[in-house]
Amino acid sequence: MKQPTYLLSALLMSASVAFAAPVVLEQPLPALTLQDQHTQPWGVKSDTRLVVFAAGRKPSNLVMEVLGAQAKGFLESRQAVYVADMSRMPGFVTRTFALPALREQPFAVGVNLDDKQLADWPRQEDAITLIRLEGGRVSSIAYVRTAAELKTALGITTP
Repeated sequence: MKQPTYLLSALLMSASVAFAAPVVLEQPLPALTLQDQHTQPWGVKSDTRLVVFAAGRKPSNLVMEVLGAQAKGFLESRQAVYVADMSRMPGFVTRTFALPALREQPFAVGVNLDDKQLADWPRQEDAITLIRLEGGRVSSIAYVRTAAELKTALGITTP
Protein backbone atom coordinates (compact mmCIF):
# COMPACT_ATOMS: atom_id res chain seq x y z
CA MET A 1 0.00 0.00 0.00
CA LYS A 2 2.92 2.37 0.59
CA GLN A 3 4.37 1.91 -2.91
CA PRO A 4 1.51 3.68 -4.74
CA THR A 5 1.79 6.57 -2.26
CA TYR A 6 5.53 6.89 -2.94
CA LEU A 7 4.93 6.68 -6.67
CA LEU A 8 2.25 9.37 -6.53
CA SER A 9 4.52 11.59 -4.42
CA ALA A 10 7.40 11.15 -6.84
CA LEU A 11 5.19 11.99 -9.81
CA LEU A 12 3.84 15.11 -8.15
CA MET A 13 7.33 16.26 -7.19
CA SER A 14 8.67 15.74 -10.70
CA ALA A 15 5.70 17.61 -12.17
CA SER A 16 6.31 20.59 -9.93
CA VAL A 17 9.98 20.68 -10.97
CA ALA A 18 9.15 20.44 -14.68
CA PHE A 19 7.29 23.74 -14.81
CA ALA A 20 9.04 26.96 -13.87
CA ALA A 21 7.28 29.31 -11.48
CA PRO A 22 6.34 32.83 -12.54
CA VAL A 23 8.91 35.60 -12.53
CA VAL A 24 8.16 37.93 -9.60
CA LEU A 25 9.89 41.19 -8.64
CA GLU A 26 12.19 40.94 -5.62
CA GLN A 27 12.01 37.13 -5.73
CA PRO A 28 14.68 34.72 -6.98
CA LEU A 29 14.50 33.91 -10.66
CA PRO A 30 12.81 30.51 -10.94
CA ALA A 31 15.24 27.71 -11.75
CA LEU A 32 15.19 26.60 -15.37
CA THR A 33 15.96 23.20 -16.80
CA LEU A 34 16.58 23.83 -20.48
CA GLN A 35 18.96 22.76 -23.19
CA ASP A 36 20.90 25.02 -25.50
CA GLN A 37 20.72 24.90 -29.29
CA HIS A 38 23.28 22.07 -29.27
CA THR A 39 21.12 19.97 -26.86
CA GLN A 40 23.54 20.57 -23.99
CA PRO A 41 22.23 21.33 -20.48
CA TRP A 42 21.69 25.07 -20.06
CA GLY A 43 20.85 27.25 -17.07
CA VAL A 44 21.08 30.74 -15.67
CA LYS A 45 24.33 31.16 -13.72
CA SER A 46 24.33 32.78 -10.30
CA ASP A 47 26.26 35.84 -11.54
CA THR A 48 23.79 36.60 -14.36
CA ARG A 49 22.53 40.18 -14.34
CA LEU A 50 20.27 40.20 -17.40
CA VAL A 51 17.96 37.62 -18.97
CA VAL A 52 16.89 38.43 -22.51
CA PHE A 53 13.67 36.50 -23.13
CA ALA A 54 12.02 36.25 -26.54
CA ALA A 55 8.72 34.49 -27.15
CA GLY A 56 7.58 34.72 -30.73
CA ARG A 57 9.01 35.20 -34.17
CA LYS A 58 9.37 38.99 -34.29
CA PRO A 59 11.13 39.37 -30.89
CA SER A 60 13.38 36.37 -31.65
CA ASN A 61 14.40 37.81 -35.02
CA LEU A 62 15.20 41.13 -33.37
CA VAL A 63 17.39 39.47 -30.73
CA MET A 64 19.20 37.49 -33.43
CA GLU A 65 19.75 40.68 -35.46
CA VAL A 66 21.40 42.42 -32.51
CA LEU A 67 23.29 39.49 -30.96
CA GLY A 68 24.35 37.98 -34.27
CA ALA A 69 26.46 41.07 -34.97
CA GLN A 70 28.39 40.72 -31.70
CA ALA A 71 31.67 38.91 -31.07
CA LYS A 72 31.87 35.55 -29.37
CA GLY A 73 31.70 35.96 -25.59
CA PHE A 74 29.60 39.12 -25.80
CA LEU A 75 26.71 37.88 -23.64
CA GLU A 76 29.08 36.46 -21.03
CA SER A 77 30.96 39.78 -20.87
CA ARG A 78 27.65 41.49 -20.08
CA GLN A 79 26.63 38.79 -17.55
CA ALA A 80 23.62 38.19 -19.77
CA VAL A 81 21.83 35.15 -21.18
CA TYR A 82 19.31 34.64 -23.95
CA VAL A 83 16.23 32.42 -23.56
CA ALA A 84 14.18 31.62 -26.68
CA ASP A 85 10.67 30.27 -26.16
CA MET A 86 10.06 28.17 -29.27
CA SER A 87 7.23 26.14 -27.76
CA ARG A 88 4.55 27.50 -30.09
CA MET A 89 6.58 26.94 -33.22
CA PRO A 90 5.63 23.86 -35.26
CA GLY A 91 8.10 21.03 -34.63
CA PHE A 92 9.03 20.72 -38.30
CA VAL A 93 9.95 24.41 -38.50
CA THR A 94 11.90 24.20 -35.23
CA ARG A 95 13.94 21.18 -36.34
CA THR A 96 14.41 22.19 -39.97
CA PHE A 97 15.04 25.93 -39.75
CA ALA A 98 15.15 27.50 -36.27
CA LEU A 99 17.55 25.19 -34.42
CA PRO A 100 20.03 24.89 -37.32
CA ALA A 101 20.12 28.71 -37.54
CA LEU A 102 20.73 28.97 -33.79
CA ARG A 103 23.54 26.41 -33.97
CA GLU A 104 25.49 28.80 -36.20
CA GLN A 105 25.49 31.53 -33.54
CA PRO A 106 28.58 32.23 -31.41
CA PHE A 107 26.54 32.30 -28.18
CA ALA A 108 24.48 29.84 -26.18
CA VAL A 109 20.71 30.07 -26.26
CA GLY A 110 18.47 28.49 -23.66
CA VAL A 111 15.83 26.83 -25.84
CA ASN A 112 12.36 26.15 -24.49
CA LEU A 113 10.20 23.69 -26.43
CA ASP A 114 7.65 22.93 -23.68
CA ASP A 115 4.53 25.10 -23.86
CA LYS A 116 4.07 24.96 -20.07
CA GLN A 117 7.68 25.54 -18.92
CA LEU A 118 7.68 29.32 -19.42
CA ALA A 119 3.94 29.95 -19.71
CA ASP A 120 3.97 32.23 -16.64
CA TRP A 121 6.98 34.29 -17.71
CA PRO A 122 6.26 37.96 -18.43
CA ARG A 123 5.73 38.80 -22.08
CA GLN A 124 4.05 41.30 -24.33
CA GLU A 125 3.13 40.78 -27.96
CA ASP A 126 6.04 41.53 -30.32
CA ALA A 127 8.30 42.56 -27.42
CA ILE A 128 11.51 41.22 -25.92
CA THR A 129 11.35 40.82 -22.16
CA LEU A 130 14.38 42.04 -20.21
CA ILE A 131 14.66 40.59 -16.71
CA ARG A 132 17.32 42.30 -14.60
CA LEU A 133 18.78 40.36 -11.70
CA GLU A 134 20.68 41.41 -8.60
CA GLY A 135 22.11 38.53 -6.63
CA GLY A 136 19.77 36.10 -8.38
CA ARG A 137 16.68 38.13 -7.49
CA VAL A 138 14.50 39.86 -10.06
CA SER A 139 15.09 43.60 -9.73
CA SER A 140 13.15 44.78 -12.79
CA ILE A 141 11.17 43.62 -15.80
CA ALA A 142 11.05 45.73 -18.95
CA TYR A 143 9.98 45.30 -22.56
CA VAL A 144 11.75 46.51 -25.69
CA ARG A 145 10.54 46.46 -29.28
CA THR A 146 13.40 47.93 -31.30
CA ALA A 147 17.02 47.10 -32.03
CA ALA A 148 18.05 50.48 -30.59
CA GLU A 149 16.29 49.76 -27.28
CA LEU A 150 17.86 46.29 -27.06
CA LYS A 151 21.31 47.67 -27.86
CA THR A 152 20.93 50.27 -25.12
CA ALA A 153 19.89 47.60 -22.61
CA LEU A 154 22.93 45.50 -23.56
CA GLY A 155 25.30 48.46 -23.39
CA ILE A 156 26.07 48.44 -27.11
CA THR A 157 27.18 51.81 -28.33
CA THR A 158 27.07 52.55 -32.04
CA PRO A 159 28.98 55.38 -33.73
